[in-house]
Amino acid sequence: MLQPGRYHDRWKTVRGQALAAVGSTGSINFGVIGFCTGVCSGFAIPVAQQMGAGAFSQMRRYVANAAYLSALFALVLTVATGLGCQDILTLMRTPSDIFAEANSYIFVIFMGIPVTFLYNLLAGILRSLGDSRTPVYFLALSSFLNIFLDFALILWFNTGVAGAAIATVVAQGISGLACLAYMVKQYPILRMTREERQLDGVSCKVLCAMGIPMGLQYSITAIGSVILQTAVNTLGSTYVAAVSAGVKLFQLLGCPFDAMGATMATYCGQNVGACRLDRLGQGIRSCSLLGLAYAVVAFCAMLVFADPCAMLFLNPSEPQLDLLVSLTSRYVTSVTAFFFPLALVNIIRFSIQGMGYRSFAILAGVLEMAARAGVGLGLVPVFGYTAVCVASPAAWIAADLFPVPAAFACIRKLRKMYPNQPEPPLPAQAETAPSGRYGRLNGTGYNNRD
Repeated sequence: MLQPGRYHDRWKTVRGQALAAVGSTGSINFGVIGFCTGVCSGFAIPVAQQMGAGAFSQMRRYVANAAYLSALFALVLTVATGLGCQDILTLMRTPSDIFAEANSYIFVIFMGIPVTFLYNLLAGILRSLGDSRTPVYFLALSSFLNIFLDFALILWFNTGVAGAAIATVVAQGISGLACLAYMVKQYPILRMTREERQLDGVSCKVLCAMGIPMGLQYSITAIGSVILQTAVNTLGSTYVAAVSAGVKLFQLLGCPFDAMGATMATYCGQNVGACRLDRLGQGIRSCSLLGLAYAVVAFCAMLVFADPCAMLFLNPSEPQLDLLVSLTSRYVTSVTAFFFPLALVNIIRFSIQGMGYRSFAILAGVLEMAARAGVGLGLVPVFGYTAVCVASPAAWIAADLFPVPAAFACIRKLRKMYPNQPEPPLPAQAETAPSGRYGRLNGTGYNNRD
């Protein structure tokens, strides 16, 4: 027979203990899982370019080789992170009272790297084919499964923070397999010949040239986050818990910006492949206006509802509840005030990647890392929590300094290289990359512009 009181008390206890533990792993989690996500997004860009160009055979070859590379990356990263996660937490000065739970959580997350690659690669391919809705449906499926499994594993099986990590991995794995089954059934265009399934060195080189830099954007940014998290850890578990709650709320509010970035990478890749350069600037401007509108709405909402939203991630029985709510609200209000620079970071950086100028996009990550690391090393020891609240806004502003003008310079460069207007391919030309008015993609299906 269920005992509601017992489960309620257990849930409150787990929430109080887990928040700081999970939050202390946030930066390294972002660095590793972000790298996986970035690599998959990068792999999808050549697929989108070939889809836009109508070169379906080469598109399928990229899909096959992206799967091989993803399996290799997943294996290497799973082994490396699993062996090194305790040392990483030690270097980050994780407080001793949450170290064991932090290690339990992040170890399971790292063991789930293969399913992270599975879902993100398939979602990226679907977007490259022009299907942006289906990945959202499977993401929603993963989210609902995650919530259900969180309750089941924590309340019924008493698995603690490790259960929360298991729920995340299992939910994403189920969503990824469902996505795979859907693609096999609904997309005959992906059915490959034996030749198209073969491992191809040229295709792998092109995929790595796009995927690795895109993944490194996250990892480079995460270096600054790790340095900042280390500085936060020195403030004590109370501040770690407050930042953890604030980051959770920020991640929820910031999801639209991640979607905008992934969308623009595919959008620009498809239009470069289709030789429709006239759409690039228009797409960036339209998406930026959408980002601005959402940024204003999110900031106004947090001005009014920051305190009750903070309670979604805090334990009502915490002895320092008022302080935690105040600190969390202060953090999330500070970061949402600068959501438009964050919108530009995602929109512009991924647009540049979609155009093929990978080195330009990496510079944005370097600037973001430098700003966040500078605040963590130089300002947090002096100004404490106030510096923590302004670290991410400073990083986003720094990350916008170069890519915003660079994006339009990239468009102008493309127009000079391919000055003519596009011509739609004839149906009979569907299996070959059309010349278009901007010329043909090179033999690898990728313009090596930098």
